[in-house]
Amino acid sequence: MVKLAKNAVEKFVSGGEIISPPSALPKELLEKKAGVFVSIRNSGNLRACIGTYLPTKKNIALETIANAVSAASNDMRFEPITKKELPSLDYEVYVLGSPERIKDAVELNVKKYGILVESAESRKCGLLLPNLEGIKSIEEQISIAARKGGIDPGKEKIIIFRFTADKY
Repeated sequence: MVKLAKNAVEKFVSGGEIISPPSALPKELLEKKAGVFVSIRNSGNLRACIGTYLPTKKNIALETIANAVSAASNDMRFEPITKKELPSLDYEVYVLGSPERIKDAVELNVKKYGILVESAESRKCGLLLPNLEGIKSIEEQISIAARKGGIDPGKEKIIIFRFTADKY
């Protein structure tokens, strides 16, 4: 997964090419669908991160390629990645399980579940991956996810979904 994301970014940044999934990939990556997040770091610092919590492509491999390219070129928090940076980048790929709505925050676990917080009144939502460094409590996880989505849980009713994620 990491090699696929890295290759997708390098080919795109170097020459504008969108790669196709190699046929030698594990069958699961070519047959199953899932949401995928791609995080790119430079010297340990977040450089880009973009993903989909529900699948938008035919398979996990295509989802990974699309999100890797999008992270490298469309993360609004950062300038697009340059050729010069490529040798110093590290990649993480998260393959997400299906989100499930929870009734109570006691159903959460910051190490095991990522969360999606939605506003019940608007289309705003924020997502936080599981087991992130520095996140120690469920309350903190909810607060950060809501803030990422521009949601004020004190003023807006929220709906919370949890999901698992396999990290590569």
